[in-house]
Amino acid sequence: MSTTLADNEVTEFGMVVKHAYQGGGKLRSAVRLQTGVVGGTYRFPKIGKGQATPRIPQTNVVPMNVAHTKAEATITDWIAAEYTDIFNQQKVNYSERQLLGHIIAMAIGRREDQLLIDAWDAETHTNTVAEGIGGSNPLNVGKFLRSSRLMTEDGVPSTDRYMTLSAFGLENMLGITEATSSDFNSVKALVNGEINTYSGFQTIVIEERDEGGLPVATSNRTHWAFHGGMMGGTGLAIGLDFSVEVNYIPEKTSWLAAGKFAAGAKVIDLDGCVEIISDES
Repeated sequence: MSTTLADNEVTEFGMVVKHAYQGGGKLRSAVRLQTGVVGGTYRFPKIGKGQATPRIPQTNVVPMNVAHTKAEATITDWIAAEYTDIFNQQKVNYSERQLLGHIIAMAIGRREDQLLIDAWDAETHTNTVAEGIGGSNPLNVGKFLRSSRLMTEDGVPSTDRYMTLSAFGLENMLGITEATSSDFNSVKALVNGEINTYSGFQTIVIEERDEGGLPVATSNRTHWAFHGGMMGGTGLAIGLDFSVEVNYIPEKTSWLAAGKFAAGAKVIDLDGCVEIISDES
């Protein structure tokens, strides 16, 4: 093996990593995204509500004095790196480089998701759906409906609404007739073993993760319903979008592959986020 990595090999590795990364992260496409951030922070602008007032002839107009505020996300740096020993590579009948590419990409994708989850968890939410809603403690139809009502009351658009689910929450929803029967729901959930949408929410299942995943205290799991899209209530600021660097390290007789990423997340508008507590005992 050459001690310099050919350009086409670098390109191939990068394509493998990027492909896996695009398939690994689940939340980026659901939130407000700002790329190309310069500096250690990014301030997402937020504009308040206005109210019309009666027009009185021959008097000055009354300005609404709409509030302009900003939600600041702090950029943090992350790296996922691993060595590929040139001697060990010759002793296995698979491409360690390709597998390593997927591992690096998935690690970065999960970390990106966790930045958003941690941002939701850091807030003191004004809209919370606790245990007991809908007649039982696990995630259920009642909690979906209550989350929808809270958002609607606050004027959150009915489009681009999302709900995170744990595996336990998904299992419980799949066992509820109202969620799986075509009499109540146009999505035939039992065919694929998943719920794509319910009560106006697109669902995103977050599995158990070493990075933390959806928080759980004893048996109480926290889920979030949130308004997404480019006008959504949660922002993801990217300083250094995911990239991969591969170098040969002579002292290690190995290639060092490193995935790099810098980003921060912040809740912009609490009206667009509902905290849901479910008992998973």
